[in-house]
Amino acid sequence: MSEIANFFIMQATLLAIVLALHTYIGLHIVRRTLIFSDLVLDQLAALGAMIGIGYGAAYGSVFSYAWSAGAVLIGAGLLAWVRPRGQSRIPREAVIGIMYVLALVASLLWADKLPGGAGLVTKTLSGAMLWVSWPLIWVTAGVYLALIVFHWFYRHQFIALAEKPESVTHERWWDFLLFVTQGIITILIVPIAGVLLAYAFLMIPATIAALYTKTWSKAVIWGWIVGFSACIAGVCLSYYFDLPYGPTLVLCLGSCFAVAVLGRYARRQAQ
Repeated sequence: MSEIANFFIMQATLLAIVLALHTYIGLHIVRRTLIFSDLVLDQLAALGAMIGIGYGAAYGSVFSYAWSAGAVLIGAGLLAWVRPRGQSRIPREAVIGIMYVLALVASLLWADKLPGGAGLVTKTLSGAMLWVSWPLIWVTAGVYLALIVFHWFYRHQFIALAEKPESVTHERWWDFLLFVTQGIITILIVPIAGVLLAYAFLMIPATIAALYTKTWSKAVIWGWIVGFSACIAGVCLSYYFDLPYGPTLVLCLGSCFAVAVLGRYARRQAQ
């Protein structure tokens, strides 16, 4: 197999695996309007990695992942615990937005004290998907498969959080598990894809699917198809026109979202 063919097969395999779970989790985030929660966890994962680098860990190493995991678990706990209720004047999304800003500022301040910190910030935003290798794909596939099985087994509890939260007992606990799932996939994907593309993976395919169907299974399938097609187009454009990898995939996903919105508008006008 040629090097180019192996490159494209690796990219397609990783994207296929990643987008399946990201689309499903993204639907939960969209339907519960927790829009910036993933950005919080993505940025915390990046912050954790940078803190690890400050203490001697190599970016993308096991120790770097461990630092990211610690930061993300703290974030997941805070996201589940901070829940303004009733007549509170503070919407939950405002709290999430504040957490994101604090995580981003902390990342910038920490990076400022590191050698090559500016380049490191760029790397955490844009990722390095050219690092993709078969061992990384198999590890990612194993973890994602375990999470898919877990969410299938407890799908009724998680879907109830989005549709009938008053019927869920131990709501904070299930919230925490949802955010932990987000955190785990964030830890795995941010060093590769970066914060921006990781956020796009989670939000754009799910949002496109949510525009056209309320059925969870159909939304996951259509979100995956659209997301995978857009990302493969982005990989090809990036490779053949020597464009930055992560931003190109984000723009392809964003273009699909724009087409979906226009299609939804045209559909409503025709009815």
